[in-house]
Amino acid sequence: MTDDMIMDRVFHTFDRDNDNCISVVEWVEGLSVFLRGTLEERIKYCFEVYDLNGDGYISREEMFQMLKNSLLKQPSEEDPDEGIKDLVDIALKKMDYDHDGKLSFTDFEKAVRDEILLLEAFGPCLPDIKSSMAFEQKTFQDTRKL
Repeated sequence: MTDDMIMDRVFHTFDRDNDNCISVVEWVEGLSVFLRGTLEERIKYCFEVYDLNGDGYISREEMFQMLKNSLLKQPSEEDPDEGIKDLVDIALKKMDYDHDGKLSFTDFEKAVRDEILLLEAFGPCLPDIKSSMAFEQKTFQDTRKL
């Protein structure tokens, strides 16, 4: 996870009281979902990361911003934004079940349950299993002498 926008959104998702600081409780609760959350918790977490303005929907513009920041630009493309717009259209067709032009939490949850890979449709905001295990092993190793 190296994208500044994703990191900022993860921070704000951890910062439940919106005081621009992550308390110990917020850190532990955030890591719990981040590392070992249930599917329901992870769906809610990812939705909150992608809902940039916090209005309860992922709009076409929010999708565009997330995809623009998470995809690598190809030097040969004349207008890379056109490709991103096409991806947004594809995502909306696949995920917008009520056809209102934006994703509600219900749309997002149904799409992810139908296809788990859509959990990170708009950018990598969860660690892969190998990274999670390495973090847990390093962080929670038993340092007592036997």
